[in-house]
Amino acid sequence: MNYIQDLEKIVKINSFTANKEGVDRVGSIFDEWLQSLGYSLELHERSVVGHHRHYRSSFKENQKKLLLLGHLDTVFPPGEFENFHEDERWVYGAGVCDMKGGNIVFVEALRRVFLKFHKIYNIDVLLVSDEETGSDDSKYLTRKIAKEYEYCFVYEAAGKKLELVTGRKGVGTFFIDIFGKAAHAGNHYLDGVDANLEASYKLQNLVKLTDISKETTLNVGKIEGGIGANTISPYAKLIFELRYKTIEEKKRVLESIKDIVERNSVSKTEAKLSGGIQRDVMQTSEKSLQLLKKINQITQQNISYEERGGVSDANIISSEGVITLDGFGPFGDGDHTIKERALKSSFESRIALSEALFEYFILHGEF
Repeated sequence: MNYIQDLEKIVKINSFTANKEGVDRVGSIFDEWLQSLGYSLELHERSVVGHHRHYRSSFKENQKKLLLLGHLDTVFPPGEFENFHEDERWVYGAGVCDMKGGNIVFVEALRRVFLKFHKIYNIDVLLVSDEETGSDDSKYLTRKIAKEYEYCFVYEAAGKKLELVTGRKGVGTFFIDIFGKAAHAGNHYLDGVDANLEASYKLQNLVKLTDISKETTLNVGKIEGGIGANTISPYAKLIFELRYKTIEEKKRVLESIKDIVERNSVSKTEAKLSGGIQRDVMQTSEKSLQLLKKINQITQQNISYEERGGVSDANIISSEGVITLDGFGPFGDGDHTIKERALKSSFESRIALSEALFEYFILHGEF
């Protein structure tokens, strides 16, 4: 299994999102691998994060196009988690399942298809460099590129039973800055305008927007405010996250957030909202279920599916109308911890799955 050696090679290179040099080193290895299969590289250079890489295969007219989507970055800064080891069942290291392992799956599958056809048609690859910090830069590129494709496979980790992923919650991060007026809490209490008190009302109203029955959650994760015990607080800040499963819920909560920001319970306070949706919801659709059904027919398997609360770049590209399935990578666990691992047997089954789908797509030009 030479691909395990390839995985070891890239895992041992630290590619923490802020480590641009490391991310670009990993990217250059993928350049070599994919260009050897006939891919041409469109390099989207960046000065702060790593370069984003769009690889184009040979083009056949009158056929649909498939995009394979992955990311190059991982979550640990240099020096914290850079080892790689394996035992009989598992491989261990940063990114073995999230998602250097997933990238290895599609590279190996493309190699096997290339040996059969000596050319790859209409199956392109996009590798971005900032997914782990929210794709704040790459999401604009991904949205633009999405318009070229009918289908997208995303190579985040598979489910425990090797499920594919048809849906992911949308996520947004927001900030409310609240402004009051400082005053001495003893001598001039009535002259003050208490921003902290206003923050407490807004916090309670925000949390009430959570609707577990619809899988909508709003979490105020951080509160800042005030100067000291003897001063009426002139300033407070709420930082909160929204996760939602449907567009209808997004609309409901966003409208309510706006109302909470504009309506003050403490007279003379002012509030300002910033932040927004980072990745919109990826909803399970009839088209994605039809694609899954077709995949089962092609492979003569019964691959199940799941929806996840966590987000990925699948959210971004599916929101552009591309028929998208996620979870094509290997099964693993412990991601974002020093115990990250991936199951060896799942690599081979996932590579075989992608190989069969790529071969079918090249021959038929669609799913």
